[in-house]
Amino acid sequence: MKHATLGALEVSRIGLGAMTMAGVYTTGGGLDDAESIRAIHRALDLGVTHLDTAEFYGPYRSEEIVGRAIAGRRDQVVVATKFGMISHAGGGVGTFDSSPANVKTAIEGSLKRLGTDRIDLYYQHRVDPGVPIEETVGALAELVAEGKVLHIGLSEASPATIRRAHAVHPVAALQTEYSLWTRDPEDELLPLLRSLGIGFVPYAPLGHGFLTGQLRSPAELPDDDWRKTNPRFAEEAFAQNLRLVDEVWAIGDEVDATPAQVALAWLLAQGTDIAPIPGTRRLARVEENTGADAVVLTTDHLARLDRLTPAVGARHDDANDSTIDR
Repeated sequence: MKHATLGALEVSRIGLGAMTMAGVYTTGGGLDDAESIRAIHRALDLGVTHLDTAEFYGPYRSEEIVGRAIAGRRDQVVVATKFGMISHAGGGVGTFDSSPANVKTAIEGSLKRLGTDRIDLYYQHRVDPGVPIEETVGALAELVAEGKVLHIGLSEASPATIRRAHAVHPVAALQTEYSLWTRDPEDELLPLLRSLGIGFVPYAPLGHGFLTGQLRSPAELPDDDWRKTNPRFAEEAFAQNLRLVDEVWAIGDEVDATPAQVALAWLLAQGTDIAPIPGTRRLARVEENTGADAVVLTTDHLARLDRLTPAVGARHDDANDSTIDR
């Protein structure tokens, strides 16, 4: 598989997100850790080197699964995880805490669960409005000096926060949503990241599964599925957003690829500093997603995809939107 560059870090240009292995979309029904581990092993066999998780996923369960899966194969993998959405000083799960003390507690838990002595890419999961970013990055810089962290990242950070963080210690990667149905980063974020030499890791590169073409109605989602609360999956917006999938299907037919592979191939065509992390716990989906590495889109195909109007509806509901730094 071809590689991408995130700052000074080299990763496979298609990674694997381990969020759904902890049942984040639903309340956890049908989860199978053994199946998740098989999916990770298959990804590694196919050339994926970039695994993304977080202490918040589960909480902790996703990191534990990744740790079990990479045992004996640690040197093949770039491990990325995140801190900051669990307060270890009493606030608990869902409480933002990026204080230096919490960072130092969080890293020890992640190292233990992942069965490793270093985190290759350590992200602040969400910007903590109660702690200056300079203090958080200063703590991360100490972890780098100790060898417990090799590179640092930010998730859902604003341009101003990115500049302030990068001035304290080089930031290797920014993680936020980017896909055919979320084009917002193109306006300001991508130009800034490229000017600073920071790589970009798009999460939800398949629009939370929408761009796979497997969903044709919100009624197909289980009642406890997180996407039921997402404005883009609401009835009226859903119907309008199907136009994206229909065009992706059409191009897939022309290049003998699935809609998911076309959507990922479009992202890969945006630059060698972009490394999407499609999330799945299914072996078949891993094989499908990594197959996007071989999909060739012509200039005409890319132009047709570029002309598509992004998704109708807000990216998040109000509660989730309030966690994003602006």
